[in-house]
Amino acid sequence: MRLLSLLFCSIGLPLSVLAQDWKGLQAEASANKAFAESPQTVLLDSTSVEVSELGSGKFVIRRVIQINNEEGALANRVVKYDYDPLTAFAEFTEMKVYHPDGSVTDLDVKKVCDYAAPARAIYWGARQIMMEPGMLEPGDVIDYTIHKKGFTYALLAAGESDEERFVPPMRGEFYDIVPFWVESPTVRKVYRVSVPSDKDVQYEFFQGECSSSVKFDGDRTVYTFAVNDVMPPKRETNMVDFYDVAPKLMMSSTPDWKEKSLWFNKVNEDYGSFEPTPEAQKKVDELLRGKTDEMERIAILTHWVADNMRYSGISMGKGEGYTLHNTRTNFTDRAGVCKDKAAMLISMLRMAGFEAYPAMTMAGSRIEQIPADHFNHCVAVVKLSNGQYMPLDPTWVPFNRELWSSAEQQQNYLPGVPEGSDLKLTPVSAPENHYFRLVANTRVLADGTLEGEVTVMAEGQSDASVRRPFLEGYADRVSRAIESELLKVSPQAKLISFSCPDAKNYQKGPVELKMKFSIPDYATVGDGVMICRPFVLSNLYSGVKSFMRVDTSKESRDYGFKDSCSRLVELKETMTLPKGYEMNGAPNTDINVDVDSEIASFNSSVSSAANTLTLDARLSLGKRVYEAGDWTDFRNAVNAYKDLADSEFVFVK
Repeated sequence: MRLLSLLFCSIGLPLSVLAQDWKGLQAEASANKAFAESPQTVLLDSTSVEVSELGSGKFVIRRVIQINNEEGALANRVVKYDYDPLTAFAEFTEMKVYHPDGSVTDLDVKKVCDYAAPARAIYWGARQIMMEPGMLEPGDVIDYTIHKKGFTYALLAAGESDEERFVPPMRGEFYDIVPFWVESPTVRKVYRVSVPSDKDVQYEFFQGECSSSVKFDGDRTVYTFAVNDVMPPKRETNMVDFYDVAPKLMMSSTPDWKEKSLWFNKVNEDYGSFEPTPEAQKKVDELLRGKTDEMERIAILTHWVADNMRYSGISMGKGEGYTLHNTRTNFTDRAGVCKDKAAMLISMLRMAGFEAYPAMTMAGSRIEQIPADHFNHCVAVVKLSNGQYMPLDPTWVPFNRELWSSAEQQQNYLPGVPEGSDLKLTPVSAPENHYFRLVANTRVLADGTLEGEVTVMAEGQSDASVRRPFLEGYADRVSRAIESELLKVSPQAKLISFSCPDAKNYQKGPVELKMKFSIPDYATVGDGVMICRPFVLSNLYSGVKSFMRVDTSKESRDYGFKDSCSRLVELKETMTLPKGYEMNGAPNTDINVDVDSEIASFNSSVSSAANTLTLDARLSLGKRVYEAGDWTDFRNAVNAYKDLADSEFVFVK
């Protein structure tokens, strides 16, 4: 889902003005016990870029790494650097290994290997340069330099000369996004950029502190940022992206997001990305024949593109990056990446009489107000009859009842509209939009066998998970997929029958699946005693219950955290036991619970009468992305659910 970030990852001036002698840094590292305990210590991580009037950069990247143990030696057995030959050139210019005995190995950089970078789904020709420093020992220091020119991602048209390919799409504009967190203990990390003085550059350092300076050097302005003695940030399970919580620098010569929005609109209109074709127009007319409702028409076109264009990216040169392939290409190939699916939808919406445009977004992390292009995904917006723009994402909603995937809620996006736009934020999707309901009627036989039927009802993201076996793969494997859900409950479970009307017609309504089943030895049977749990508390459809995979053992968190989606889980069961048995409790937990907050809530009640048990439970999780301060409410609700789900109920005769 790479739309293209231009990440000018840095570097280009004489290193003598950037970095101290690394032996001095080595002395600093030796005084820090935490550094020595790490597999490696980065003595110097320096990056510098000299920006031209056209916005392209000349980079010098220098890394000095001390090996502390065998693990560090293995981790550095090959040094790699990624680049895209369509927009950049990169080469090792020097690599030395300094040994503890004072000897130095000067490696021949002509022996560098240049391979195609590993890729999946997107094959745009990215490459890796690699150098092998040879066998390393604890105490060795690797010192290497890489020179690069150009930028990363985002290709427009081929220029008149080879050098033209290094000019960024928004010609003359410069921006950078520099992570200032580290993967290994680092003594000194430096970023320096020299830009023409007539370029007004705004910047901000987020989520941390650094030393910084701005100096004038003739007709250029030099910005320098540095941090010392940096340790890798602590990681937490399910945490938000490091870009949202760790130190980072953002710079841009673009005044605001509105200017970027106007440019994005113009570059695609000028390219002709959305020009109609007779073949595509015929398909639009066919799909919408007799349809007059605005939202129904939008939904039909969105789902057709989502379901009928395969996600696969092959470099086609002109048209990659910020420009979207045209209608003829997309409609003929029926394959592409996010921007191609968005372009096809925009074209079809326009052919249906709607006003529609592309938008850029970042799947995974926040976008700041500094207009540095933190984007990796392309979507569409359509103007409704009330004048409001609505985001649509055909990439993330194949065979999904939504038009914008709620796995992307609370996500920034920038529409490329003719009037220009500021950053937008997709709203929270209410838990009720993604309900998952289990309603079961079960019977426990005297030998411990559980028989019964369960109705599974789901909507939104939950619907997509339940319905998937009916829409993907071979039809004769559907029964096996349904049975596999029962096998999560018990390896002895047997699927007797199932029904799911209109399973393939996902646009008709929410899914409703009925199953009849039998599970031998479900209950543990003793002398006048039975022990088991209600069926709806089992591991059935665990894929829908992503919250169960969140580690709730810790009482507090330092960072915000994510679940896959907001969610409402409702469980109801009537369980009949052999005559004469009645509930004696669930000794491990309180079975009647009320945990309520605006963030998350859990309510349960269990009652019994004669030989019948009735269970009713409801878990509501209000968001996809949570603040660290939301943890207590989320944890209390989820733990209450987990406690009940783990409970064994005792029945005595």
